[in-house]
Amino acid sequence: MIYTVTLNPAIDRELLVPEIEFDSVLRAVSWQVDFGGKGFNVSRLLSGFDTPSTALGFVGGDSGKMLENGLHSLGIQTDFVWVGGETRTNVSIRSQALPHYIKVNEPGPTITPPDVQLLMDKIASLAAPGDWWVLAGSLPPGCPSDIYARIIQLVQSKGSQAILDTSGEALEKGCRVAPFLCKPNDIEAQRLTGLASEDPHQLAEAVHLAGPAHVVISLGKAGAVYHGEQGHFAVTSPTIEEKNPIGAGDSMVGGMTWALQQKLEFQEVLRWGVACGAATASLEGTSVGKKHHAEALLPQAVIK
Repeated sequence: MIYTVTLNPAIDRELLVPEIEFDSVLRAVSWQVDFGGKGFNVSRLLSGFDTPSTALGFVGGDSGKMLENGLHSLGIQTDFVWVGGETRTNVSIRSQALPHYIKVNEPGPTITPPDVQLLMDKIASLAAPGDWWVLAGSLPPGCPSDIYARIIQLVQSKGSQAILDTSGEALEKGCRVAPFLCKPNDIEAQRLTGLASEDPHQLAEAVHLAGPAHVVISLGKAGAVYHGEQGHFAVTSPTIEEKNPIGAGDSMVGGMTWALQQKLEFQEVLRWGVACGAATASLEGTSVGKKHHAEALLPQAVIK
């Protein structure tokens, strides 16, 4: 089974405007609502691969109910901890005229120690050998910075494997307890390691030394690099007409998780991840790539 953990989920609302102007009333020509958060984006990608997953996290209020119902409508199982306060809403404003956007994220509800304990108890009851746990995204207010580290230790002690995709102190503490896979981008890796180097291979090696068994650094249009127990290599990104890069990194994690569940070699795991990220970036709005999109781009995801 694949579980995704999104501690600070959101209702994602995107508005398309003719062009972005400041100090002016903008009128949307279209709008779209999605059920967001990095872990949920992974679950959405997996759903497009006909692969079930269960989404966990903290939700609250009417927005939380809307998010739960929305994920169920996409065929995604949920097992949430309900908290006081309201699940946040994130707003994106995208320009028709130029490839620019503005994205504003709310902080989310404040999490209490009893909320954290309820989540840990739930995870302890679910984790089993052979499962995959994707821990992704920022932490909501009140959430301890070592929560991902605690979840990694818990699920891996039960024979599951943890995949970590976060930043800052949560990333640093998570790496220390040796997750199976860690996927920062190049900027997050620089901040984690303190290296000024822009060489992604050096950054990946430094992150690997921080604890994870396998490290993938996402590089956007430049693809990704791997460093870990399977050596080191890079994968080029397919050439696409980019429509919206938001969520592409999450799709990359989803593609890699699917490939790992299929027991593919790590070179193939990274190729699928890069192809999935490119597939999502090629789609309008906040749509997520499906398997046939990624399969069409996979030949361009080349090992080097």
